[in-house]
Amino acid sequence: MYAIVDCNSFYCSCERVFRPDLENKPVAVLSNNDGCIISLSNETKELGIAMAAPYYRYKEVFEKNKVNVFSSNYNLYGDLSRRVMDTLRFIAGEEKVEVYSVDEAFVDLGAVPDDSLQAVSEEMLATVEQWTGIKVSIGVGPTKVLAKLANRLVKKLRTNPAVMVLDSEDKIIEALGRTAVDDIWGVGRRYAVKLKEWWGIHTALQLRNMNQEWARKNLGGVVGVRLIRELRGESCVQMKDPLENKLMIATTRMFGKPVFELNDLQEAVATYTSRAAEKLRRQYCAAKVIDVFVVTNDYEKEYRYMPQTIRKHVQLPEASSITGDLISHAVPLVEQLYHKGSRYLKAGVILSHLVPDDSIQYNIFSGDGKNMNRTLMQAMDNINYSMRDDAVKYVASGLKRNWKMRQDLISGRYTSRWEELRVVK
Repeated sequence: MYAIVDCNSFYCSCERVFRPDLENKPVAVLSNNDGCIISLSNETKELGIAMAAPYYRYKEVFEKNKVNVFSSNYNLYGDLSRRVMDTLRFIAGEEKVEVYSVDEAFVDLGAVPDDSLQAVSEEMLATVEQWTGIKVSIGVGPTKVLAKLANRLVKKLRTNPAVMVLDSEDKIIEALGRTAVDDIWGVGRRYAVKLKEWWGIHTALQLRNMNQEWARKNLGGVVGVRLIRELRGESCVQMKDPLENKLMIATTRMFGKPVFELNDLQEAVATYTSRAAEKLRRQYCAAKVIDVFVVTNDYEKEYRYMPQTIRKHVQLPEASSITGDLISHAVPLVEQLYHKGSRYLKAGVILSHLVPDDSIQYNIFSGDGKNMNRTLMQAMDNINYSMRDDAVKYVASGLKRNWKMRQDLISGRYTSRWEELRVVK
């Protein structure tokens, strides 16, 4: 049996952990640059607010209904996500937990007796909420797809406790009958339209009853067959080992306001390269290729969002994780991408063709320079990790950074900054 533990309106829940006065009050969290709505509490959803809608469209509604609105606080969300996942690992064991996203994780409950699944799941829910302050919902089923289905239903029904266990054929059939094909994990929007309009399949139960040969021809081949079998209770999607090392590393951001000057664009790319280099060293790798891209929108009317992405890449003479080396190759690419008069909305840096840092064979004529640079990078990373906010940085990253992402409504980084610790009176 598998459980999926899903944090309820995760970003909103994170804001409530240190603001108990927001409990049972409408809360919303905005995307980068305070552009769109990306998280809504149940109280806000009841106002008819649409997810992913532009913030300005509902600003008056928010003010009228006293909705508490926050900019994205990724420092806080990332730390609380780690605490939730660590709690699950403590309860179930490291090898039994698969982190699926920032607010979801699968837990292998195969060793738990069927008659104890409900009690164990409720205890897991209570422990996560008590230790982290984050409320979660848990769906349990013989397959990952059925576990996700149960989780979606328990959120929709708002049962208390928020646990649904599909441990019998009758429960599975009832749950399938109450689930629209649009809500099945693995069925995209286009496929859902086809299923309803072409074959008259509107529920998960109807889809489950289709034969596997039909799924092979009409539902994506092997993927469709696997989905049908999962809905029938045959486990086809196993637990995955965590991917410890990424195959590529990227840092991208929207600018707080449109950028027009080359210098600002170069500062942004240098900053993103520095951040990507930190991530690279964290997994003891070096990159052979740097890819830089920018996003422009040159329409005179800003509300017409017709972006264009242009990019350039360069292969390094030898793989490196030294920030200075990477910046010296990334910044010249900006000059090739820049066109005077264009309005730049976003930039990004991607490091790829990664190799283990200890596998690099340096030039014998370079002396001890590379080793000195490694020591320098280690010292810089240690200082920045303890002091935060880029206490030590390359001057190419800029000092004023007028292009930084806008976060006018951000809350405190309560768990990762000494100066922003929550004050209790």
